[in-house]
Amino acid sequence: MTGKKPSSRNGRLRESSAGADGGHAAFLPVSRGDMESRGWGELDFLFVSGDAYVDHPSFAAALICRLLEHEGYRVGIAAQPDWHGDDDFTAMGRPRLGVLVGAGNLDSMLGKLTASKKVRSTDAYSPGGRRGLRPDRATLVYCQRIRRLWGDIPLIVGGVEASLRRFVHYDYWSDALRRSILIDSQADLLVYGMGERQILEIAGALSDGVPVDAIRNVKGTCYAAGPDGLPEAFVELPSWKEISASRSCFAEAYRISSLEQDPIKGRPLVQHHEKKALVQLPPAFPLSEKEMDAVYDLPYRRTWHPMYDADGGVPALAEVQFSVTSHRGCFGSCSFCAIHAHQGRIIQARSHTSILREVRLLTRLPGFKGYIHDIGGPTANFRHPSCSHQATRGACRGRECLFPTPCRNLDASHADYLELLRKCRAVPGVKKVFVRSGLRYDYLLLAGADGRRFLEELCEHHVSGQLKVAPEHASPTVLRYMRKGDVGEYRKFMALYEAVNRRLGKRQYLVPYFMTSHPGSGLPEAVELAEFAAELDFCPEQAQDFIPTPGSLATCMYYTGMDPFTREPVFVPRSAGERRDQRALLQHRMPQNRERVLEALRRAGRMDCVKTLFPDGTMGKAARGPWQERPKRGEAAPARRRPRRRRSGDSQPPF
Repeated sequence: MTGKKPSSRNGRLRESSAGADGGHAAFLPVSRGDMESRGWGELDFLFVSGDAYVDHPSFAAALICRLLEHEGYRVGIAAQPDWHGDDDFTAMGRPRLGVLVGAGNLDSMLGKLTASKKVRSTDAYSPGGRRGLRPDRATLVYCQRIRRLWGDIPLIVGGVEASLRRFVHYDYWSDALRRSILIDSQADLLVYGMGERQILEIAGALSDGVPVDAIRNVKGTCYAAGPDGLPEAFVELPSWKEISASRSCFAEAYRISSLEQDPIKGRPLVQHHEKKALVQLPPAFPLSEKEMDAVYDLPYRRTWHPMYDADGGVPALAEVQFSVTSHRGCFGSCSFCAIHAHQGRIIQARSHTSILREVRLLTRLPGFKGYIHDIGGPTANFRHPSCSHQATRGACRGRECLFPTPCRNLDASHADYLELLRKCRAVPGVKKVFVRSGLRYDYLLLAGADGRRFLEELCEHHVSGQLKVAPEHASPTVLRYMRKGDVGEYRKFMALYEAVNRRLGKRQYLVPYFMTSHPGSGLPEAVELAEFAAELDFCPEQAQDFIPTPGSLATCMYYTGMDPFTREPVFVPRSAGERRDQRALLQHRMPQNRERVLEALRRAGRMDCVKTLFPDGTMGKAARGPWQERPKRGEAAPARRRPRRRRSGDSQPPF
């Protein structure tokens, strides 16, 4: 490693020549001692990360830094530095080319607080699960420290937090609008999306001596500019001032920006702030299969850094250590999810050869017991682009692949994914390959006989008792705002799943995910969901409350109270009481929820649901059925003591 000019330029990824056991035994440097052991006097780049250092491709810091290392750069990681002082930032000295900053695999506020704005008890991305090791709004805090230390050093921000906060955005945790994170952080460049192409182009330009304020042509990046620095042609979004004065302008900004998020047809966007304008260049082109292979074939150690051994390691590794990412991107475009905005709507897949190489590698890791926990992506059965047109035309502007009805050009074949699963389960040392990432059952149903064949093999070989799927809701109103299909599709899939398992002689169950308090869900819709859960004889131990995370369509609806594409008003459950009611209705069989459920049913005028939700009749001492009279005026109600309520926990949604 010499810090010399790399051999690949303009965002083209060089094919990796070594796997995890190809001679790269050391972790990336985290201290001056690590640098000296490599004979380095200085770094080219310092990566400041809000997560603990886990050398695995599912962790952004490891992926980006290994890629830069492979291209010939000297890279060090300051993982979860103490932001109260300078020492952790300066331990490896001032880097030669620049500082990269990422808050971690989650937005730092989402990682800290639940939907009810309670502090989470643990942080899976910190050693021992300890919380409090990263600051609130970590990207901003780290950038402030770096600017104080090194002045005008090239400063590049990226990752989920930066990517989804790049425009004026609503922040749920402060219940306020915030400016672009690029403007507030005073960074030079913001990388949005996954970032491999962008970081290589930026690194190459800096290595060639190009000033950072002259790097203005890298797709998938944003920069701040004065009046003279705007691109020649662009689409202007409502400004910070206009959005601050009008929620309708916020909705319009979201509408326009979402239509331009395409690498082929997207145009530059400009959003003016007080003194400067945010300029977003169109998204980066998706990686090719060969480039995806190169990224995931890099020599990751696939475990946490040894400095965390005394803490018992980093809990987040357990979820991915024996899992394989087969692809990225999602054309499902659920309104509450920002994955399609971050990874794109065009699927980027790895080759079977690369995936099988990783599976064989996993069988040699300490602790492997024969089980591959997952082979998938954001949506497991979206392993190829939705149609043949996307490669040349991009994703359709203003149209979705599955909503409100499936596109006639949609390719719903599951043949490639099925063949991949067959190959993986045949690898020596593999006992079982599971599919645990999201599965779109409506997409599977579209595949006809091909989908049924896939489901049969899925049930026979890749399910262990339970298959998790996400109908999300039962109300047609809410599902429309979620951009999800009718619940009738879930009923069809339930019947097919039951029939397939019956034929196989297996007792396997579906575990549905439901979400409460989504925009569009009032009390009547929450009761519909409770009725459907009762029909399924299902009561989740944890309820997933909708969290308005930056960058999603549903968050735009939450803040503005309107659908930005139709401008029709959308009911939004905002108060803590409304959110508790909806969660209690879904968890109606929990004894601590019964009084609240009954009161909610009374207010909704749906006391006809009592027998449906409480078929055993055990409604608690304070419960009255619809057949019972209220005390007449002047009569005393029977004395009762309200039972102590226990609040159910909030699940942490994937982001």
